[in-house]
Amino acid sequence: MTARIEPSILAADFVNMQAALESIATADAVHVDVMDNHFVPNLTFGPQMVGRIQDTSPVPLDVHLMIDDPERWAPGYAELGAFSVTFHAEAARDAVALARRIRSIGSRVGIGLKPGTDAAPYLDLLPEFDQVLVMTVEPGFGGQSFMADTMPKLHALREAVDRHGLDVWLQVDGGIDDTTIAVAAEHGADTFVAGSSVFRGDPAERIAALRAAASAASHAHPGGAA
Repeated sequence: MTARIEPSILAADFVNMQAALESIATADAVHVDVMDNHFVPNLTFGPQMVGRIQDTSPVPLDVHLMIDDPERWAPGYAELGAFSVTFHAEAARDAVALARRIRSIGSRVGIGLKPGTDAAPYLDLLPEFDQVLVMTVEPGFGGQSFMADTMPKLHALREAVDRHGLDVWLQVDGGIDDTTIAVAAEHGADTFVAGSSVFRGDPAERIAALRAAASAASHAHPGGAA
């Protein structure tokens, strides 16, 4: 497996956003956190800012909506041209209907699960999604510590994806560094969001190091990520 690395723009220098985006040109995508100060206690970007990132980014956008009422707002981010749009299971009224709408616009669709949200109700719905995001911190702020107790949920998702032969990416977000990325890869993750662990060093070097650590861990544990 070649691990997908998605730097979180939330950890970048907002004053020099274009330079920050150019510095992660070797990444697989840029992870853009949209927070509304309702679903989570923080406020970040809206459609206008995401549209400008879309216009200038050298890599595709993976938009992560930590917002209430995703039925109203999520399709608009797909219409901006985002490669992938993830909304949260806890906020959606009808996750399958919303997923189908996002896909019909042309974006990949992901469903996000908070640390305390059980994956079991979604295992039979996996074909409706292109990605499942397992939050490894409580959503809302960067710089939190990785929650290892989310790994059984990730492992259950990996088993279900592999058992049914699905092309569903399993993403982790929160506290991802050189050590925790290996733990997540061993339990089945193949797509990794990293913020401070990318932007606190040379981004290109950090992306390469994280990708290598995840790939090595997944090869060492073939029962993990595929």
